Amino acid sequence: MQTASTNIGERMGRSQELSDTKHGPVIGGHLGNKSIRDISWLLNIPRSTVSGIITKWRQLGTTATQPPSGRPRQMTERGQRMLKRTVRRSRQLSAESIAKDLQTWCGLQMSPTTVRRELHGMGFHGRAAASKPSINKCNAKRRMPWCKARRHWTL
Repeated sequence: MQTASTNIGERMGRSQELSDTKHGPVIGGHLGNKSIRDISWLLNIPRSTVSGIITKWRQLGTTATQPPSGRPRQMTERGQRMLKRTVRRSRQLSAESIAKDLQTWCGLQMSPTTVRRELHGMGFHGRAAASKPSINKCNAKRRMPWCKARRHWTL
């Protein structure tokens, strides 16, 4: 026996895109003047999915998956792995030299800006180390009283 919570658990959550074979009965039910709720109940599909299929069919005249909008990414997964390997090998390389290396090795023609953007996405950022004064014996003697006085301030 299924309870309501079990049935809801089965229907909710992220899943893959609905197959084209399920799109036909949804559109057929819509053309047969069935409500979205009825179609959803009959086919055991969420109402939002049924509504989305019907809206797509009204606007485009088809329920086929459309190509994604926007320009495709220039860098492939292989290029990203190569970029990461290059940067880990030598962290001192500039974006320009990395772009030239990628063109030589992979045949990827890309600008240094694209290389920087990809590196930032991977978590690599250009940072300069903080400059710290060298502590020689003279500096150490002068700093010791200051440090001892400072210790009492924080307590």
